[in-house]
Amino acid sequence: MARDCFDIKDKIVIVTGGLGRLGRGYVLALIARGANVAVFDICCNPEVVQARFGDQAHQSNVCFLEVDITDKAAILDALSLVEARWGTPDALVNNAGLDAPPDASTAENGAFENYPEMAWDAVFDVNIKGPFLCCQVVGASMARAGRGSIINISSIYGIVSPDQRIYDYRRESGPPFYKPVAYSASKSAILNLTRYVATYWGHQNVRANTITFGGVFDNQDNAFLEAYCSRTPLSRMARVGEYDGVIVFLISDASSYMTGANLVVDGGWTAW
Repeated sequence: MARDCFDIKDKIVIVTGGLGRLGRGYVLALIARGANVAVFDICCNPEVVQARFGDQAHQSNVCFLEVDITDKAAILDALSLVEARWGTPDALVNNAGLDAPPDASTAENGAFENYPEMAWDAVFDVNIKGPFLCCQVVGASMARAGRGSIINISSIYGIVSPDQRIYDYRRESGPPFYKPVAYSASKSAILNLTRYVATYWGHQNVRANTITFGGVFDNQDNAFLEAYCSRTPLSRMARVGEYDGVIVFLISDASSYMTGANLVVDGGWTAW
């Protein structure tokens, strides 16, 4: 019987930031489909892994490696462990990211004119330097093997500027609040990192694509939900699990002729 082009069984996949809320979902979706998944995360101590994954943390097709993705030597060491266990990776999901949460300092969520340089540097280290180094290290291994898929995660705010109007309710009831510039600028940079890698390694059958995601429902306050959803053609935020399919697609042979592309999965946010 011919193999289903969406089948990812036995594929070797590295997922950065795999202990985060969305990353955890990707990891569970991949191991459920029979992929061998290596999680690279800065918080991969046994207690955290157990709390996040429970019994599934002990399956034979998943491993957890504590890796600082801004440290090239750490990525090289972790890749060596993955290759010794399973072989050359088939896919890299650059999922790890840093954003200023709503409860971040007033300076981080304040006016653009006063945005701290240290916050900018921290966001770019994780959101751009990290994917760059992971592409360098893991992508080179894939290129030597003559195949691979790199998936870089971006955001609607990497295509369009944050709509600061959806935060009006915050400014009316407290100190000035603005979605910070660094997250948006870093996610925009992801798009051209992807294109560069796609054209650089295309002749060695290493593909690179971006996925641009919209916001995910996480029990946000009602005022935010009303503002966000009214700005979205589908009138809602994404549900956890709705992004899993596009990850599987880009790992699988179903996307074998796709590279340098940006798949936008945002409920229509960027259509307006």
